[in-house]
Amino acid sequence: QVQLVESGGGLVQAGGSLRLSCAASGGTFSRYNMAWFRQAPGKEREFVAAISWSGSGVSTYYADSMKGRFTVSRDNAKNTVYLQMNSLKPEDTAVYSCAGRESPDIAVDTTLYNYWGQGTQVTVSS
Repeated sequence: QVQLVESGGGLVQAGGSLRLSCAASGGTFSRYNMAWFRQAPGKEREFVAAISWSGSGVSTYYADSMKGRFTVSRDNAKNTVYLQMNSLKPEDTAVYSCAGRESPDIAVDTTLYNYWGQGTQVTVSS
């Protein structure tokens, strides 16, 4: 049973930074395509960023509104994926969740992910 546990959320002022972590256990982490999603109150869950890893290296993909501000990375030795968020805006306020699927291919569709964390709250004040 794969478990994902996020941490690092909190309250930050606009323009500030946060680094989210997602620790995985119970599976072969290096095989997983990992992603971050977020859900703001009253809105649908949306894709933030994803990262895959294979023998040929790391691939990343970002939602357009996050490009240049957010960076996703992973440490397979620690079974952890990170989301560095810079230049945060009030509209980034949401519950951020990590997700995993046992595939080398990046996906942006929530239905393609098998494993989910409980989420961590990020609040950006203006």
